[in-house]
Amino acid sequence: MINESTNPIRKIIILIFAITLNLSCSDQPKQIQSDDSEWSNLIDKDLSKWDTYLSFKHQVGYDGNPPTDESGKEIEPIGLNKPGFNVFSTIEENNDLIIKVSGEYYGCLASKNEYENYHLQLQYKWGDKKWIPRLDRLKDSGILYHSNGPFGAEHWRSWMMSQEFQIMEAHSGDFWSQATSAIDIRAYASESGLNPMAHESQDFLSFGEKGEAGKYCLRSNNYEHKPDEWNTLELICFNGKSLHIVNGEVVMVLKNSRYINENGEAVPMTKGKIQLQSEAAELFFKGIKIKPIEKLSNEHQNYF
Repeated sequence: MINESTNPIRKIIILIFAITLNLSCSDQPKQIQSDDSEWSNLIDKDLSKWDTYLSFKHQVGYDGNPPTDESGKEIEPIGLNKPGFNVFSTIEENNDLIIKVSGEYYGCLASKNEYENYHLQLQYKWGDKKWIPRLDRLKDSGILYHSNGPFGAEHWRSWMMSQEFQIMEAHSGDFWSQATSAIDIRAYASESGLNPMAHESQDFLSFGEKGEAGKYCLRSNNYEHKPDEWNTLELICFNGKSLHIVNGEVVMVLKNSRYINENGEAVPMTKGKIQLQSEAAELFFKGIKIKPIEKLSNEHQNYF
């Protein structure tokens, strides 16, 4: 009779099983912990990771010139981190910490840190209030990325030069150039007064300063939820390339991020602060988090 405890084949089988079990138990928690630890939460009760910039209560008919008072004197913008306006505040709801944006003044939350090569994710939903000059217009906001230079550099004198991932009713994912920014987008060209529209099947067109396609591009489709529901937006940026993602759907493919300097030269613009706009409409943000990336995934790289 063979003694099973000394059977060499049995010993080998037991050893292989033990090694496999040990590897599976030790590897899986490390992968989960690594993924979780890469994300940095950008919301706390005091909004300590953000600065606040406010400009004006813009009026109907604003044309880009400095606003003036009744005597014709230019009105100064409110400015950076001025207390007492309460445009940006935090509330708690269902154990979530939420940023409330009143929208009453044009302006932004601007991240204190600059970011390059990252994956940003946040959720938003609309409030009920709108303010002049958007009382009879769609609710509007946006994520401004690769933000550089002074505040008030663009048409509304409220934000830094940047690329805009628009947040707007039925238009989340659109692109706007802010100040002299420029970028190339896979898009259908405009025709007969129609706006250019992004689509992954098309070649890249140049948008923004000195771009032949204009400063605005429509997202490929509307994937937004109902107005009182949360939407998830993702922005992926890597080496001047970016993807606008709305509720899991890629709605715009962009590359060659740049700005045009005072000499008319194109300068790469691949990093900067992140701005969240206040633009005459009430809305709420939650779950704002960011993590660095070292490369694009194969899935995302295929869009380029």
